[in-house]
Amino acid sequence: MSNHLTFTHPEPEPSPTKVWPVFLPFAGCPYRCVFCAQDKQTGRTETALESILKETEKDLDQALSDGRGPYELAFYGGTFTALPSPWPEMFLGLAMRYRERGLITHVRCSTRPDCVDEFSLSMLRAQGLDMVELGIQSFDDEVLRRSGRGYSGETALQGCSMVQRSGLALGVQLLPGLPGDRPGVFLDDVRTAALLGPEVARIYPCLVIDGTPLAEIWRKGEFEPWSLERAKQELGEALLAFWEKGVRVIRLGLPPEGTLAEHILAGPWHPALGQSARGLALLEIVRANVAEFGSKPELFEVPRRYQGELMGHGNELKSAYAKLGLSRDTIRYVTEEVFSLN
Repeated sequence: MSNHLTFTHPEPEPSPTKVWPVFLPFAGCPYRCVFCAQDKQTGRTETALESILKETEKDLDQALSDGRGPYELAFYGGTFTALPSPWPEMFLGLAMRYRERGLITHVRCSTRPDCVDEFSLSMLRAQGLDMVELGIQSFDDEVLRRSGRGYSGETALQGCSMVQRSGLALGVQLLPGLPGDRPGVFLDDVRTAALLGPEVARIYPCLVIDGTPLAEIWRKGEFEPWSLERAKQELGEALLAFWEKGVRVIRLGLPPEGTLAEHILAGPWHPALGQSARGLALLEIVRANVAEFGSKPELFEVPRRYQGELMGHGNELKSAYAKLGLSRDTIRYVTEEVFSLN
């Protein structure tokens, strides 16, 4: 038993560079998946690539004139590696011009694991691409089949391997709660992804969005999305698994952008979902350390940066901390980066 115990938060440090997203809704996509609603999510319908290129150049020029930046340029919403030539080269050429002027420091894109090959990836890397985020969604064959993804779990694994062998950083996107989901599938996906050693991960629990094939399946009573409570719990566990392997989780849940919220029919969407999940993950870390401490703490010092998530959203974890003997009277927020039980 000890009367003093310190520990640190296991989350890897975030990137200090802001991301500049460029949305390419549906561009290059060979399939329309049952859950996909890029138009609702981004507030943009399919747009001519030439218009997006010109608009991006205009906005980057303005940012340069304003003295803003630097940024990481990110091409999202489509299947970048499946864009018809010469569009990948043109978008990367644009990024390179602003990289040379100091506004852009890194470039990433999102794509599908069945739309990559080592030769093309090596070419894109030579043209300035730094990271590829693969929309894996799941490594489970049944989930992939019922979601209309058009590839297998083995293809997803091969895609990750090809990205890394080409010298590019890997990002992984998972979408839990899809049709075909079963208990344990998501956390198996998380463990598989974490072992691959990606630099970043995103997790978007499946939502039923009006206008998608999944909405029709749901209306027929043939699909039931996760509850909000289940999403919080499973995401909290996923965070711990990714952090243990040094993976930065850079997004939990879809952001409230475009017209998304008004088109959600069902599913675990909440603007504070990430805060709740992070709070639950932190609770498990604290619980393990209180057990190691061996007695009721008289004082718990918490780095101030975690003040917004310690108790979860709306103090939802207050009673859980009370069971550990921790309350407002025994918790003190400090400037140090170390947690301390006394």
